[in-house]
Amino acid sequence: QVQLVESGGELVQAGGSLRLSCAASGRSFSRAAMGWFRQAPGKEREFVVAISWSGGYTYTADSVKGRFTISRDNAKRTVYLQMNSLKPEDTAVYYCAAGDLLTRNSHDYTYWGQGTQVTVSS
Repeated sequence: QVQLVESGGELVQAGGSLRLSCAASGRSFSRAAMGWFRQAPGKEREFVVAISWSGGYTYTADSVKGRFTISRDNAKRTVYLQMNSLKPEDTAVYYCAAGDLLTRNSHDYTYWGQGTQVTVSS
């Protein structure tokens, strides 16, 4: 079992930066692949970035490549999403997820947080 709580979402101007955090509890965190997904109003949930349990491997969606970075601190049981050069199209609810496999597919992730709202104004 893994419980996830996201934080850090807020209103920011285009071009700005935010860092989201996902605090995890549960014995399985250090061996879990972690992902960030987002869902904008009227759209399907989409993959953003993911990181392996060791932190040695990452996947990044083309839409955020070069702007977003995922990292994790297993000692603190926390995953981070650093978002730079934010655009209005990045506006969405951002979800943290945990699973056994490092994939881009949301169906492969078992545990989900409640989400945190990121709003980018133009």
